[in-house]
Amino acid sequence: MSATDDLERLLYTAEKLFYERGYGVVGMDELRANSGLALKRIYSLLPGKDAIAVAMLERRDLAWRGELAAFVDGVSGPRERVLAVFAWLEDWLAGPGYRGCAWINAFGELGAESPAVAAVVREHKGRVREYIDGLCAAAGCSPAVASAVFLLAEGAMSTAGIEGSPRAAREAAQAVGLLLPQP
Repeated sequence: MSATDDLERLLYTAEKLFYERGYGVVGMDELRANSGLALKRIYSLLPGKDAIAVAMLERRDLAWRGELAAFVDGVSGPRERVLAVFAWLEDWLAGPGYRGCAWINAFGELGAESPAVAAVVREHKGRVREYIDGLCAAAGCSPAVASAVFLLAEGAMSTAGIEGSPRAAREAAQAVGLLLPQP
């Protein structure tokens, strides 16, 4: 197998294990056993668990934001596109095994100890904020409303992880509907 294939297998395994069980409890031996890669091979790909977590979060960021944008791009009308963020979130939050936002989870477990993990989480949240800001600007919202929309999305993800229900996304969408300029 190529280094790209091995890295992909490692990051897929890391994402699954870290998300299901947490970063602190998953050790390198478990990553080795579940990925089928030798420990020496893992360390040749990435220098340690923090680097694996960072690479996994970067990979997940691209996929997550790509799926969100693909969904929103299928909706016409600027107001409807902002609300589509919450429709997509509701579907995503209702998915099997949702355990909260992977970036918030990583920050909670590793952010204080790993500047690299904290940085990748901040980058992800910044990109999501920029995306929502752009959608809101196109809908005629003020920067304050755009900020509120972002915070409602973040709150929906956190609340859904705690409650085990996507209901928070529906409730957040209702609040966003009140904040958006009326057609």
